[in-house]
Amino acid sequence: MKHQTIDQLHDIAEVHFEPTHAPMTRTQRLERWAELLEQNPDRRLGALSGTEYQPVVLRGTMRGNGSPLSVAFDDPLLRAEGLKDDTYGEAKRFFEVTDWQLHEIVCHCHVGATMQASRAARCVRAAIGGRFNILARLRAMFL
Repeated sequence: MKHQTIDQLHDIAEVHFEPTHAPMTRTQRLERWAELLEQNPDRRLGALSGTEYQPVVLRGTMRGNGSPLSVAFDDPLLRAEGLKDDTYGEAKRFFEVTDWQLHEIVCHCHVGATMQASRAARCVRAAIGGRFNILARLRAMFL
């Protein structure tokens, strides 16, 4: 058998790469994020300021070093699954969460400038089942 490079094989055959595993589901992606946060539950993470008051375009670009979003983006597995950066908008798209769910996870109005990773993990887990606190539900109803 003669060894050939992939480029050489492309010249004589149609080469397809099969994924080694099925893409992660929404629940699996959120579980992974929660697990990453739980690895260091006392870690202080930066919160994003006033996510609910920002125009949609600006909200989508919000990010912060050392935030719960950056914990997710630091993970090679989540990046391989398609997480492109650590912005609010990308997290909303990738994790398939609503603005109110993501607000509960990352916004400063609940925790101040920083939060414990364990708190963020609880909020991520709440988003798996679509649960979020009563105050957020009331805001969603009236806004």
